[in-house]
Amino acid sequence: MIEALISSKTRIKLLLKFFLNSNNKSYLRSLESEFGESSNAIRVELNRFEEAGMLSSFTSGNRKYFQANTQHPLYKEVHNILRKQIGIDKIIENIIERLGNVEQVYVAGALAKGIDSSIIDLVFVGEVNKEYLITLIEKVEQLISRKIRYVVYAGADLSGADDVLGGQNALLIWEKDML
Repeated sequence: MIEALISSKTRIKLLLKFFLNSNNKSYLRSLESEFGESSNAIRVELNRFEEAGMLSSFTSGNRKYFQANTQHPLYKEVHNILRKQIGIDKIIENIIERLGNVEQVYVAGALAKGIDSSIIDLVFVGEVNKEYLITLIEKVEQLISRKIRYVVYAGADLSGADDVLGGQNALLIWEKDML
């Protein structure tokens, strides 16, 4: 869908990397190895996003790091478009709100790192009807044409969940009291 609007595959990868999870930070050479593309193509796109104010940058040592500028007026709209592209909006509509007493839901794995993936890793925190969850996940997988893997933690205590959440790369997509 988004490929019809944006013809540059590098630009799409950068949008996913930085705008799906605003905590993602990266520098040119790491993006080059992650994307498997030339540094020049990536540099051109990074410079365009930075000139437009959509990415901010900072230097650490001899590396220039880039990160989404969450204060940019278009940040929320781009973020929401990407969530729809990935199918997270369908997951929220069709699964989370009907599951029981869910406290939080995180996206982990490749998508949380901003890497497009055919698998969505979800972490549910709270009391979840697992039989119903399985039924709903099967339906949503057909809607979004992606596979969903999940883990359920019964309480708000996520100690020991670092291996699943991937540290700061986990992306909180839903919380009980979220507006």
